[in-house]
Amino acid sequence: MHDALVSRSGYHKEIDQALGDDFLRRTLDTFAVAYRANRAAVFKEVDEKGLIKKVADAKDYACQHMEELYAKFKAEAEKRGVHVHRAKDAADANRIIAEIGKQNKVKRIVKSKSMTAEEIHLKTALEKEGFIVDETDLGEWIIQLRHEGPSHMVMPAIHLSRYQVADDFTKVTGEKQDTDIQRLVKVARVQLRRKFIAADMGVSGCNFAIAENGAVSTVTNEGNARMVTTVPRVHVVLAGLDKLITKIEEVLDAVQVLPRNATAQRLTSYFTLMCGAGQCNAEGSDNGRKIMHVVFLDNGRTQIAKDPLFKQIFRCVRCGACANVCPVFRLVGGHKMGYVYIGSIGLILTYFFHGHDRARILVQNCIGCESCANVCSGGIELPRLTREIRSRLNAEEGNPIEGTLMSAVMKNRKMFHSLMKFASFSTKPFAGGSGNARFMRHLPMAVLGKHGYKALPALAPKPFRDKWAEIMPRVQNPKLRVALFAGCAQDFIYPEELEAAVKVLAAKDVAVDFPMEQTCCGLPLEMMGQRKTSIDVANQNMNAFRGGNYDYIVTLCASCASHLKHGYAEILDGTTSMLQAQAFGAKVIDFSSFVHDVLGLKPEDFNKSDQKVTYHASCHLCRKLNVHDAPRELIADAAEYVPCEEEEVCCGFGGTYSAKFPEISAQILNKKLDHVQATGASRLVVDCPGCVMQLRGGAEKRGMHVKVDHIAELLAENIKK
Repeated sequence: MHDALVSRSGYHKEIDQALGDDFLRRTLDTFAVAYRANRAAVFKEVDEKGLIKKVADAKDYACQHMEELYAKFKAEAEKRGVHVHRAKDAADANRIIAEIGKQNKVKRIVKSKSMTAEEIHLKTALEKEGFIVDETDLGEWIIQLRHEGPSHMVMPAIHLSRYQVADDFTKVTGEKQDTDIQRLVKVARVQLRRKFIAADMGVSGCNFAIAENGAVSTVTNEGNARMVTTVPRVHVVLAGLDKLITKIEEVLDAVQVLPRNATAQRLTSYFTLMCGAGQCNAEGSDNGRKIMHVVFLDNGRTQIAKDPLFKQIFRCVRCGACANVCPVFRLVGGHKMGYVYIGSIGLILTYFFHGHDRARILVQNCIGCESCANVCSGGIELPRLTREIRSRLNAEEGNPIEGTLMSAVMKNRKMFHSLMKFASFSTKPFAGGSGNARFMRHLPMAVLGKHGYKALPALAPKPFRDKWAEIMPRVQNPKLRVALFAGCAQDFIYPEELEAAVKVLAAKDVAVDFPMEQTCCGLPLEMMGQRKTSIDVANQNMNAFRGGNYDYIVTLCASCASHLKHGYAEILDGTTSMLQAQAFGAKVIDFSSFVHDVLGLKPEDFNKSDQKVTYHASCHLCRKLNVHDAPRELIADAAEYVPCEEEEVCCGFGGTYSAKFPEISAQILNKKLDHVQATGASRLVVDCPGCVMQLRGGAEKRGMHVKVDHIAELLAENIKK
């Protein structure tokens, strides 16, 4: 798989292989559903946001005082008989640890789970030096037998079945093994105990390195790590400089979040603090004490700490939650969703630690659903950092052709809109249907390829902007004055959604304007790493709405709303347009929130339909904008609301993602449509045109008898005049 990362076609073949693994799919699917419910339950007992802020603040302080904390740790640890080293890179760290082994006449090494050791490929390096190295974490030992890397930071063998493990244990023991899990654990215990007893040196990772007393800690669910740190006469701790922390109280805050986020547990089975070299009477010990070394790895960390944006990655406590909630990881697993580090943080760390060639393809495999940022133990802005890496890669290595073409078109609003209108005219021979059922019905499958999993929408015969003069409401004595932001899809594909919104707003005495100079919000450009054009488009849009004296800027697209409200300020940070972006964003509001929270619509404002309606929560609405109740309550006001399983899980669209990874997008969509079908509802409403495009197209392809449209259309149909 690793070689496949430098080839787009090779990577897609690997993805197809993962999607064809039924066991992997079932296992990760079951885990994802259970994890969400269990995590929600265990976090009810604590102040989740408060704890995450404490972790973020402590780690941010440590990042900015890395040198000071390293010096303090070194002084305190050496007082307690510990040898402290600093390695500039992976090769240096491997050399130091190998030299420790040689100096102490080590032959056999046992190693506990350590992502930092995986980062520098320590096991391979030590084996080249002639050492016998055995993994001892149960999952790590299993994947060592298979010559694989971990597929999850906390559960490295989650991708394997007990039958596969039984086969591996049969090979290593020479005896046929039962597939009973408890018996397999006993076999592993016997095998690993022999390795502990025979080992001369143990190598462990480190969750936190505490500067105030020179202590290191491990947080595990197995006792094997303790065996690694206590049984051999030599103990080497490998830790990234980012593991430094000021004091033990900060560690105690972090360990309230880490297990809850990692495996939805209140506590892990083992929380170990090692403060100084312990007693040891074995031959070759250091005057009656264990020979203990701590090797701190830089490998670019001191440079990252100086980066005003990316320094936040050092808040990561390696809980793996970003993978646990990722819809892409749920389908393809960690071997396809990372290199060494997996999940969203893995996409980012690959860029810094394992080469831009591997990162370029990996960072494209983020759908941008914001699930990872929503659960991160340190509050890291993971989707934003992924977009930033795409931008930096393009700036450093040149734009791909599709990005260059997109930029050339979208930075010129008039050209972009003219092309959209021309596309509507030129594709008429391939279009069919009317109203909500306008699709490209006559395209051959050879053209669609992997995109044939859904029906593609036809462009509207007339865009919303060309209808505006006819439908603009004349409201006497308006209570509020708003401007509509259309975005590409509703202006040129689904103008009926905007027309429905205008009807609802006008019925409640809201004056509506539509600035003609507006264009695409620019999020597709951000997703493609086209930062320069993205900034140009942001300025165009802000200027289009300048001087309108609007109370609010209302948009019916959740993705547009999140980008206008938050994204503009992010990409314009440090520029002269920053204050304008903040003021602009403060007026932006999504349609459901405006109707529900600002206008205060209630059941009595609607002629309630007896139609059964279910709901899909668009990713940027429920996570980036934190809007949960408003759409559901509005649906219940206007019709019979039928809840859907996993309502707030991504539909698989992700804008340009569905074009880049149609094989993954299709599988996420199918799961969503299964849930919709199970509700028995005759109508599905959403709050984003991209989700309409994905879900309506999928339902059409399946032949499902369910109407898919925007929530504005449901409300417009049932609003009292």
